[in-house]
Amino acid sequence: QVQLVASGGKLVQPGGSLRLSCAASKFTLDFWSIAWFRQSPGKEREGVSCIRSRDMSTYYADSVKGRFTISRDNAGNTVNLQMNSLKPEDTAVYYCAAGPGRCSLNPPDFTSWGQGTQVTVSS
Repeated sequence: QVQLVASGGKLVQPGGSLRLSCAASKFTLDFWSIAWFRQSPGKEREGVSCIRSRDMSTYYADSVKGRFTISRDNAGNTVNLQMNSLKPEDTAVYYCAAGPGRCSLNPPDFTSWGQGTQVTVSS
């Protein structure tokens, strides 16, 4: 059974940086796409970024382009999301998810989800 564990969320000031990690167990990331989503109260879950393990191609929501970077640590079977220049509107619960197909930012395309990690951007 696919298991994902997200970590790294915390309180950070506007303009600060944070690194989230998504650790996979009981399966290898080699043939999966891994994405980060976020959800804040009263809003729908939003796709943030995705990485396709087959060719390491990456995708970003317009709202985070140039600020967030997704990467995969092959040795550790972990996908990281480096978040820079954080804004209050980045505040949300962040989830990682795995899907067998190509990369997308559409939640139904992903079959396995980790628990969320809270990111709060506030002074």
